[in-house]
Amino acid sequence: MELKFTDENFETEVLKSEMPVLVDFYADWCGPCKMMAPVIEDIAKEYAGAVKVGKLNVDESPAISSKYRVMSIPTLLIVKNGEVVENIVGAVPKSAVVDKLDKYK
Repeated sequence: MELKFTDENFETEVLKSEMPVLVDFYADWCGPCKMMAPVIEDIAKEYAGAVKVGKLNVDESPAISSKYRVMSIPTLLIVKNGEVVENIVGAVPKSAVVDKLDKYK
């Protein structure tokens, strides 16, 4: 199951994570974000123990969204060792996410 990232836990859960992290920047009102939700859920199950997967609501955490220059959603960031190593913008097929994730797990 994917985690919920917030302003309060972002540094601990994402930036200081021992494993790579996939962060899904989304909003409840975003249609393409809803299309990506089952993809993110599948990836969270398949990569359990290898990659930390979580969602960050841009409306609830605008500071983090701004810090990472998230201008459109959905935006997926892959973070490894506290650094953004991949950035995926828009609704994309699961294979596009997995191809990028596999480089870092």
